[in-house]
Amino acid sequence: MIQEISLVCSPQEAASEQHYLPLFAKECRVLPTDIKGIQLLNRSIDARNRHIKVNLKARVFIGEKAQARDIYKGQYHNVSKESPVLIVGCGPAGMFAALRCIELGLKPIIIERGKDVQSRRRDLKAINRDHLVNPDSNYCFGEGGAGTYSDGKLYTRSKKRGNVKRVLDILVNHGAVENILIDAHPHIGTNKLPKVVQALRETILQYGGEIHFESRMEDIIIRNGKIYAVKTHKGDIIEGKALILATGHSARDVFELLLQKNIRIESKPFAMGVRVEHPQEIINNIQYHGSARNKYLPAASYKLAEQIDGRGVYSFCMCPGGLIVPAATAEGELVVNGMSPSKRDNKFANSGIVVAIEEQDLKAYRKFGPLAGLEYQKQTEKAVWQAGGKNQTAPAQRLTDFVKGQNSSVLNDCSYVPGLTPAPMQEILPKAISSRLQKAFMKFGQKMKGYYTEEANIVGIESRTSSPVRIPRDREKLSHPQIPNLFPCGEGAGYAGGIVSAAIDGEKCAEAVFSLLKA
Repeated sequence: MIQEISLVCSPQEAASEQHYLPLFAKECRVLPTDIKGIQLLNRSIDARNRHIKVNLKARVFIGEKAQARDIYKGQYHNVSKESPVLIVGCGPAGMFAALRCIELGLKPIIIERGKDVQSRRRDLKAINRDHLVNPDSNYCFGEGGAGTYSDGKLYTRSKKRGNVKRVLDILVNHGAVENILIDAHPHIGTNKLPKVVQALRETILQYGGEIHFESRMEDIIIRNGKIYAVKTHKGDIIEGKALILATGHSARDVFELLLQKNIRIESKPFAMGVRVEHPQEIINNIQYHGSARNKYLPAASYKLAEQIDGRGVYSFCMCPGGLIVPAATAEGELVVNGMSPSKRDNKFANSGIVVAIEEQDLKAYRKFGPLAGLEYQKQTEKAVWQAGGKNQTAPAQRLTDFVKGQNSSVLNDCSYVPGLTPAPMQEILPKAISSRLQKAFMKFGQKMKGYYTEEANIVGIESRTSSPVRIPRDREKLSHPQIPNLFPCGEGAGYAGGIVSAAIDGEKCAEAVFSLLKA
């Protein structure tokens, strides 16, 4: 007999089958020895009350052999001689589009401006230690995309967009831990995701796909109203029957290229702000109600949002036990982001706190048309870079000093390797952002007692929350309205917001390409 059972238990009881097996036996009204296996389905922490609980849901095998977990394996076959489909970008959207193309009998050819996942490490070291930015290989560009070295969070609200389980299953088949199939907020970790990305690449190549690293798309060649090929900065002309454009939210040159070629793009809402970093112990103390965190509880996280002067101010990409990293994609700009290793065992917690940018903020940039938001983003990053000392040293301020509008003579310790320099962030940031952040931090301090503290720093600027540009596409066909075999895809095109949603969109675009080519 198989029963699906939900129960509530302590963190210690949820930590191992040895502890939770008797609890499931009691719920099923059988002896523990009658249970031949327990397959966890969902696990979530409930920290709303002082006595912290864990919710478990499991499939319990009573008196019969436990079945293996149902994990989608992928149905791949050799496509080396099949119709070629161009995919620009080797992030989650591009890689999952390639895998789905293989399943559908199409040959994916990925063109990626950055380096493979291992070679990227040297460029990340250079930006952290030497403040040198490689515009084609950094935290945003390269195999695996921005998510590879920026945390690997897999939580998404995109369940209506596609099959989340299928994406997670494919990641597990390529080396991710099975816990991502169970946890309410799944996370792989920056230290483990690169190996998963490498395994995805190996599958694409094994079944006849191609990947061209260090090949930046320089031009799109159009014949008779359709994509014929792309040209790389090396001068290579690579032909394909369709183009899936999955370049990520920071490929500004791609937006500029589309505009130059009179391919319609649109401005879209986005947000900008800062990274705030607390000692992890403070966040644990708040979220766990003053109880000492033990080995059975993860580093605590939080989620905050307020309406301030008519706009949303909210936390973004919260990284418990994490690090702040430099995420610029060009010299002369400064951008910060956050990441966490799989154990989330760093002594700091950081999160983006960002403000919605609206049309009225972009008045001075209207001459840039649909790139007005991009130019606003770019100019703000340049101003922050100058305030940081014209390198990757980031301007920063104690949280309480920022709110009070006073300078910080001394900053707290911080995880940001390039270093911090004290700066009046309320003057450096656009007023529409800084004034709302000041008010929001006070509100957040009321919601989370202890959050508003001089032990926290704010670090600027968190500006790459999403693309300020959308590339339009047909709702049903997913192709661009002007070019029937151009498929804008993923976060950079404005249709995703994270690893899982980007992967889902990549698969959908591959299916749309298949429908077009087989029509």
